[in-house]
Amino acid sequence: MEGNMSLSLKVWRQSNKDTAGGFENYKLDHVSPDMSFLEMFDVLNEQLIEEGKEPVSFDHDCREGICGACSMYINGRPHGPLRGVTTCQLHMRSFNDGDTIVVEPWRAAAFPVIKDLVVDRDAFDRVISAGGFVSVNTGNAQDANSLPIPKVAADDAFAAAACIGCGACVAACKNASAMLFVSAKISQLALLPQGQAERSIRAEKMVAQMDAEGFGACTNTGACSAECPKEISLENIARMNREYIGAKFSSSAV
Repeated sequence: MEGNMSLSLKVWRQSNKDTAGGFENYKLDHVSPDMSFLEMFDVLNEQLIEEGKEPVSFDHDCREGICGACSMYINGRPHGPLRGVTTCQLHMRSFNDGDTIVVEPWRAAAFPVIKDLVVDRDAFDRVISAGGFVSVNTGNAQDANSLPIPKVAADDAFAAAACIGCGACVAACKNASAMLFVSAKISQLALLPQGQAERSIRAEKMVAQMDAEGFGACTNTGACSAECPKEISLENIARMNREYIGAKFSSSAV
């Protein structure tokens, strides 16, 4: 069909975290510019199955930019060349006919490869379990005006809560730091009344778990926010640092 593209793909293949991986080359023709990147991978896998080869394993779920599962490192950038989109929202019209596209998994010690492009992001879940929750009984949804919250605080909390936990911040950071993710989860609760019960210990516990998982230190380069598909602000890291210092002072005073 007119307008379709032919592409060369260099895709990372790896059986598991304990085996060496490497790139394999694939040729894909008749790629519609209107396909999403994941739909293009569906076509690749159909081609591999027809050839009697093992399809490429990759994460996906909602395919609507909500779940954060579609984690791919595309031509050296998490989620590909566009800002503010996940891999599933990236369309093939962002590439040109004849392009070579290099696809890899997230690269971080805390995100071991499960298979091919799929990595284990359970470390994020353990960080959340350490303190990213509220223990108060919030009951049913309240009327909008029954629990006054400053508009600025509500907006900042909502913006932080937009984090989908995809791990692009970790993949973008040369130290594989998770501080943008952790700070977003701390901020969304620290800014709201429901999050005050654990506020004095939340940051301390979550940061300790983050370090225990093997994530690196913040580089202060801002690559995490620049590559975040939800464009989470670096201001959250500053807030997390304030929360952490406050928590350490509180615990040392007891």
